[in-house]
Amino acid sequence: MKITFHGAARTVTGSQHLIEVNDQRVLLDCGLYQGKRSESFERNRNLPFDPASIGAMVLSHAHIDHSGNIPTLVKKGFNGDIVCTFATRDLCSTMLMDSGSIHERDAEFLNKRRARSGEPPIEPLYTVEDAVNSLESFSAIGYHRQREILPGVNVTFLDAGHMLGSAIVVLDIEDRDTGRDVRLVFSGDLGRANTPILRDPETVSHADVLLLESTYGSREHEPFFDSEKRLEEIVKATYRRGGALIIPAFAVGRTQQLVYTLHRMIVQHDIPPVPIFVDSPLAINATSVFRLHPEAYDAEIRAFMLAEGDPFGFDELIYTRSVEQSKELNFRRDPFIVISASGMAETGRILHHLRNRIEDPDNTILIVGWQAPDTLGRRLVEGVSPVRIFGEEYTVRAQVEVINGFSGHADRSELIAWARAISKRPRRTFLVHGEEESAQALAQGLRDEAGYEEVTIPEMHQSFVL
Repeated sequence: MKITFHGAARTVTGSQHLIEVNDQRVLLDCGLYQGKRSESFERNRNLPFDPASIGAMVLSHAHIDHSGNIPTLVKKGFNGDIVCTFATRDLCSTMLMDSGSIHERDAEFLNKRRARSGEPPIEPLYTVEDAVNSLESFSAIGYHRQREILPGVNVTFLDAGHMLGSAIVVLDIEDRDTGRDVRLVFSGDLGRANTPILRDPETVSHADVLLLESTYGSREHEPFFDSEKRLEEIVKATYRRGGALIIPAFAVGRTQQLVYTLHRMIVQHDIPPVPIFVDSPLAINATSVFRLHPEAYDAEIRAFMLAEGDPFGFDELIYTRSVEQSKELNFRRDPFIVISASGMAETGRILHHLRNRIEDPDNTILIVGWQAPDTLGRRLVEGVSPVRIFGEEYTVRAQVEVINGFSGHADRSELIAWARAISKRPRRTFLVHGEEESAQALAQGLRDEAGYEEVTIPEMHQSFVL
């Protein structure tokens, strides 16, 4: 059996892991690489393997860095099944179409500039139509339901607790070359215990080979309760100043978590009944998918639903779908909260809200997720001023706050605890989906605190024969 790491190797983006066994190929995830525009475009367009040679693909969850290049995979010849959970399939139906629309708009914008300089036009990475076509390849199964995806290769999904539908992938493989049965476990992205909405990550009884994420392998999160208290304080302080609270948030997962948390705070009279706007069409569509999958909820939110009704809909909450509704927020002078994408403040409607509010000290910008290097969100976290928005410079006079406890990723201690719970330790462990510093710290922690021996941090495109 051979494993090649074609993405999320010493970085947190572009998850793609190729497994070759019994003259068959299985691809784990097919995510978009997100980085500098020119590098991303080339890497995403030119897959490092022949898509037609892949017999089956297994998708851990719907986030774009794990699912976002599926339309390219299918367009270039992949003809197998894309196996995932039901919620992941439903989220991808919205997210991949949205991604296709972004690629079309980006190509249109670039082609206008290229035309002015006499350069030939470029094609978008993929289109909305390509995204729709790729959905025909999806084949969903429930958690704990084993399925043979190729001869001698069986998959089972366990709940990863990271986002709606996220899965720990368990592959039970009959390796005919060595005459051994091999259990390969891919953690996908692991969530945190005791967070709202989703169930806690499940544990795995044993693994021979483990692919483990390492996003926060060198950091600890503050307790979720402390994060909620800080959010409460920030809401009240901004309200007292008469300002607006601007929250860049990922459309899928983080937005719903914030909406539910704010809903509970209003019900409990912890914060004033301030108007809350979700200004992201993708977040609105994703929230509709959340309502379809109560099977993924934990006991707390089910009890809340029985007492209060829809956790994602209440009197103070307004979903703004149209551009006109979004623009009307620019003229509000009373306190309000707006949650808008993108989560790293690189694209989308959040840029308009920041441009209009960033120079007013009564307002607050709240960062609630990991911010990649070279993004506007990272610059705000690092205290850079002025910042460029739509090509113009703005002085940062608004209060900038950061809360890390809402993260959907397990921290260092939680990752080590999850690995320690595997009763039969893996022979080989590979750390993926983490910057090198995080992966190195987690590798040392696994050796020192969990008794792991063979822990490897693969390079991009590096292969291992097991």
